[in-house]
Amino acid sequence: MNILLVYDSVFGNTEKITHAIRDSMGFQENVRTVRVSDINPDRLTGLDLLIVGSPTRAFRPTKEITAFLNRIPANGLKGIKVAAFDTRLSTADNRSFLFRILSKRFGYAAEPIADKLVKKGGKLIVPPEWFIVKDSEGPLKSGELEHAAKWARSVIEVSLT
Repeated sequence: MNILLVYDSVFGNTEKITHAIRDSMGFQENVRTVRVSDINPDRLTGLDLLIVGSPTRAFRPTKEITAFLNRIPANGLKGIKVAAFDTRLSTADNRSFLFRILSKRFGYAAEPIADKLVKKGGKLIVPPEWFIVKDSEGPLKSGELEHAAKWARSVIEVSLT
């Protein structure tokens, strides 16, 4: 199985999650991780699975992830299984009423990533996932690396069926 994880990371939290996902997939020689600034959409050919992750910035993916997704040609992901994730603050842990209202209204990064992957022809195999950071700069909430590992194993399991 040829797997590519494309990610962006502002404070290192999404990068840690990406590496935990990669390290839990069991197909180490066939799994590549690439920071979004280092990839061209032409490198997406021959993939079986594409996973894209971003921190949530202003209730959406980073500009770099959005630009990358926009550069993928129409039907450029045809026949490729896809999954999406983000890192985000938890509404349960955030006491700001305004944050709760805004997050309900505008959402987070994983859902628009997944939508764009599907619009480009990808087959979404699992719902978008999220991983929690304690503050806007992190660190990750306790247990999130284990959560990422568990999610990665479920993605592999679903992708093999």
